[in-house]
Amino acid sequence: MTDPQSIRILSVDDHPLMREGIAAVIDSEPDMTIVARAATVVDGIQAFRKHRPDVTLMDLRLPDLSGVKAIMAIRAEFPDARIIVLTMFEGDVDIQRALEAGARGYLLKSMPPDELVRMIRQVHAGKRHVPPEVAAQLFQYMGEESLTPREIEVLQHVSAGERNREIGELLSISEDTVKVHMKSIMEKLRAKDRTQAIAIAVRRGIIRL
Repeated sequence: MTDPQSIRILSVDDHPLMREGIAAVIDSEPDMTIVARAATVVDGIQAFRKHRPDVTLMDLRLPDLSGVKAIMAIRAEFPDARIIVLTMFEGDVDIQRALEAGARGYLLKSMPPDELVRMIRQVHAGKRHVPPEVAAQLFQYMGEESLTPREIEVLQHVSAGERNREIGELLSISEDTVKVHMKSIMEKLRAKDRTQAIAIAVRRGIIRL
């Protein structure tokens, strides 16, 4: 039987070893217990509905959908859901999207286990928590102009190796318009060329390869 006083936790991560590692950390704490584990967004949402955990640990990269969409879906149904992002991705856009979706904490998998335990307790107590290392990534680009949805779309096609003419045909815009978008993209990202623009955008979590 689960101690009614313990913090009930749902872990959503597609890596079996990571799920086992998280469970080992949680099980070593007298006031915490893992009530369910899931490897996909769909399974994670179903597990949340079934178990109604106190805290959910959510990875950002899952096989079916993004963790951000999972957070949005869960909180649309359960507005009081307390979700912590636990991921290896530290791009400022990743962080921003997760927090805007309603995550109450954002933790990198490279951080010590005791930081995870501390954050679970804080979030369970109703607080929000972003470690200084994560906050530094978020604030580094604060105030800078973001890429528009169309610019992100263009850059995603560029990263796939498509030429301006091909991108224009795919998006039903002229080749010159694609060039204008690319000029704006490189200015906003402070990139010298397309390759650097792609590298910066991937690092920050703006696009996926």
